[in-house]
Amino acid sequence: MILLKPLFDLGVLPIRHRSGRGFKPHVSLVFNAERRLTFAIDTTNSFSPDAYLITHAHSDHHGKSAMLSEKAVCSEETAKALEILYGKKYAGRTFNVGETIDICGVDVRTYPTHHTIGSCAFYWENDVGTRILVTGDVKDAKDMPKCDLMVTEANYGDPDDPKCHFNDDIDAFRQAVEAGDVAFGAYAFGKAQRAVKLLRESGYSGEIGMEPVSRALTEGLMTNTGALADLESDCGVRITTPGGITGVKAARKFILTGMRYRFPTINISDHMDVDGLIGMVKKCEPEAVITYHPGGIRPLKLASYLNRMGIYAKALEEINTVVEI
Repeated sequence: MILLKPLFDLGVLPIRHRSGRGFKPHVSLVFNAERRLTFAIDTTNSFSPDAYLITHAHSDHHGKSAMLSEKAVCSEETAKALEILYGKKYAGRTFNVGETIDICGVDVRTYPTHHTIGSCAFYWENDVGTRILVTGDVKDAKDMPKCDLMVTEANYGDPDDPKCHFNDDIDAFRQAVEAGDVAFGAYAFGKAQRAVKLLRESGYSGEIGMEPVSRALTEGLMTNTGALADLESDCGVRITTPGGITGVKAARKFILTGMRYRFPTINISDHMDVDGLIGMVKKCEPEAVITYHPGGIRPLKLASYLNRMGIYAKALEEINTVVEI
């Protein structure tokens, strides 16, 4: 327990959960706010906390499971995205991003993270005045408040990995559009909507062909999308999933990602790079940081770097308080 003493001093007990299949890829925070409470962060619906906080609807944040609980809490857009993606009724509570909501008697503020439509961070105080910020995934930290404990992503959290240092290549995207007859591979939720937004902001007014799920999410969550159509329509720009781009007819094909693919890529990310993550920590000035997402070494790498900066930090897999479920 000595390992986590700075967190205990802040009045927060982070908990990992383990079943017969191993550790769950999430963290829960136990704290007092007039009574003992447990808020589960981006977790599966596999135990019974006081609330399931869903930061956004990407599958690796487990909203497909948590959405079935009446204890689920997420933004209106996230709930709608979950229903479109999984064909199930969202059972929990919703709010508009930017609102302060009452969760189990605790005033929880919400802040936009600019990652996906409806994505948000959660912020509250415990009974010793510790300001707790759970970021989820973040594209732009401009709205993030100062805090004492930050629970943050580390998708591109390795300072030693060149792939974790990048800028979005908007010019390459626009050039590809200007050349015409182009297909983009983009995740159905998040990246596809950003691609539509970039297209319209760049002045492209033509019809955009989209695969069914991407189109349903775009029409359901966005306004001013312009004309959208099926992939088979006669249009100069098409958006499909990375896996579906092989079957799309187009003169040129690109995947919108910072990762490697066998197709050419254009670096358009819905995350900050490692410099952005470090900048967010500096901006928010936490006393302690937990890097909880994703799996792999990047949360460990970011936590190690923050410790060298003089900020107490632990990656999820270093949390040694475990509950069997």
